[in-house]
Amino acid sequence: MENYKIGFVGFGNMAQALVDGLLLKKAVAPQDLYACAKDYEKLRQNCAQRGINPCRDAQEVAQETDMVIIAVKPYLVAEVLSPIREVLHERAVVSVAAGYPFERYEEVLLPGTRHLSTIPNTPVSVGEGIIVCERRHSLSEEDYRHFERIFSQVGLVQPVETSQLGVAGTVSGCGPAFASMFLEALADAGVKHGLPRALSYRLASQMIVGTGALQLQSGAHPGVMKDAVCSPGGTTIKGVAALERGGLRAAVLDAIDAIEGK
Repeated sequence: MENYKIGFVGFGNMAQALVDGLLLKKAVAPQDLYACAKDYEKLRQNCAQRGINPCRDAQEVAQETDMVIIAVKPYLVAEVLSPIREVLHERAVVSVAAGYPFERYEEVLLPGTRHLSTIPNTPVSVGEGIIVCERRHSLSEEDYRHFERIFSQVGLVQPVETSQLGVAGTVSGCGPAFASMFLEALADAGVKHGLPRALSYRLASQMIVGTGALQLQSGAHPGVMKDAVCSPGGTTIKGVAALERGGLRAAVLDAIDAIEGK
């Protein structure tokens, strides 16, 4: 993995989250990371904070690197890639632009370009993220080994069928906002009943981390995990009943339906 260089075309929140995670986990050396963005002065400052290389444009990023991460807004993808299609033809291309699956990249890249579409979420910044990957891709076996070995260090790399890419991205990508709302509400309840706010946030956050880790490790159905905490006539089942009356499950389903347009 030494000297394998990765470049980011676009350096917004998601690109910065990925870089922060890669650096935190020491998956890539700072000197092997490159980025470009529209506002060069802001880019230069953001890169200096991380010790990575700022580039004047996408052409420079592509020329300097082995793998190019496309991290611009979806409506800009075709415009940004058009001038660098020839260089990208010799690189591995990985997209983090939502709504840009394999077929759309086939339209904007030169034939034979090796590419993969993904949807990461923001917890990659602390090495606890999810990177949903379209199962259909044209990376070589070597490209994909590089991708998986590097990016699995910042989160769960989960391939899905093209038809599932949108909803998988919604659950993992929008989910942090919903989880944060639940975390905030739970912490507010702790404060209401006398906990200092910082402590309440800390307890709520670790509870979410631990519960997720328990499910991933055990593979247990969430209902079984819930039942394990609910003693007959106990405090937890009373709280569960209150959440059911409040429509927690329905509200979560409605949120996903709203995003998916159903």
